[in-house]
Amino acid sequence: MHQRRIPEWLRHAPAPSVRGFAMLAGTEAMARGILISVMPLEMYRALRDAALVSEVYFMVGLLSLITGLMVPFVSRFMPRRWIYVSGCAMFAGGATLGAQGGALGMIGALALITAATVTIFVCFNTYVLDYIAKTELGRCETSRMFYSALGWTMGPWLGVTLLGIWRPLPFIMAAAAALTMMGLFLYMRLGNGRLITRARRPAPNPLAWLPRFFAQPRLVAGWVFAVIRSCGWWAYVVYLPIFAVEQGLGEDLGGMLLSVSNGMLFLTPLMLRWMQRHSIRHAVRAGFLMSGLLFVFGAVLSGLPWLTIASLGCASVFLVLLDVSAGLPFLMAVKPSERTEMSAIYASFRDVSGILTPGAAWLVLLVAPLAGVFAVSGIGLVGCWHLARRLHPRLGAVRVPMEAKAALNISLPLTRKTG
Repeated sequence: MHQRRIPEWLRHAPAPSVRGFAMLAGTEAMARGILISVMPLEMYRALRDAALVSEVYFMVGLLSLITGLMVPFVSRFMPRRWIYVSGCAMFAGGATLGAQGGALGMIGALALITAATVTIFVCFNTYVLDYIAKTELGRCETSRMFYSALGWTMGPWLGVTLLGIWRPLPFIMAAAAALTMMGLFLYMRLGNGRLITRARRPAPNPLAWLPRFFAQPRLVAGWVFAVIRSCGWWAYVVYLPIFAVEQGLGEDLGGMLLSVSNGMLFLTPLMLRWMQRHSIRHAVRAGFLMSGLLFVFGAVLSGLPWLTIASLGCASVFLVLLDVSAGLPFLMAVKPSERTEMSAIYASFRDVSGILTPGAAWLVLLVAPLAGVFAVSGIGLVGCWHLARRLHPRLGAVRVPMEAKAALNISLPLTRKTG
């Protein structure tokens, strides 16, 4: 009698790998990339005021910050896999709401998509820390960027193009990509992550971890790097398209620029090799210094709009370098027993930058033109270049085990004597 063999992928969940996480990040990039250039344009169309757009982004950032910090608390009552699935569903729901249009519809869509993004990000980082060794984090980050490159490169241009064909179309595409991400996650069957030790008491309120976070300077510095890097992207993604519209350069320019800039993600393997040849510290400092100077240069040349756009376009190349390198100081300093809580705190960089950038822009626009936002962003990036001087020169280098060091110390004198 024939016995039907159960497929291997049904009997055993696929082993989580760098490639698997990179594919998951790639589907997220498709969903977010299509809307990243559409949302600022649609918000500006609905509100017709850059300062009011900044105010809305500021309030949504506050909501998203609370959401990210509450993920560990929610994980006490809901398995992590269902939190991730809920984030995908929220993203699809937000995109569907955005397809309806109108000022209230766009504000609601922005709130749902932003909260979904931070929820997915917290869970994703925790899974990475569970399954990827510290020595592989650099390769994992680079693979994540490389697999995301197509979504981030084609998405912004495609989103603006589809918007011109039929307004709801980019939102429908983003919702479909979010549901695809959910399907891939369920196929990978990551579960709730690895159990390091069985908890003896319920997890505390996530805010209770803040003193522990602030007591570790390396975590604080790594988080600051992530915040300011994200502020640079905020200024580029949100305010550069508005700057182009105000200067009469057209609505399509912002999406095309973002697509070209994100095309640099295909160079992340080369950036990784360059970083490995030098050091994480060198890459982080170079990225912050060059992007900051180019942002300031673009602000000074705001009377010549095309030069401002060219300068910020060059700055985006160094922001991509920071995407590869600037998150590693934090990830390499996290203790295994604190992964979920510290991942939630780390994920707050998106929301803090989402509060800080529009909040600062809101104030700047009261006294200065839009180019002032670029100047303030550049000053912040240069400030992080100064802070990064404290990073360890050999951060991220593969360490030689103590046993190997001891053997080396013993064998070398013997080699000399016998020679």
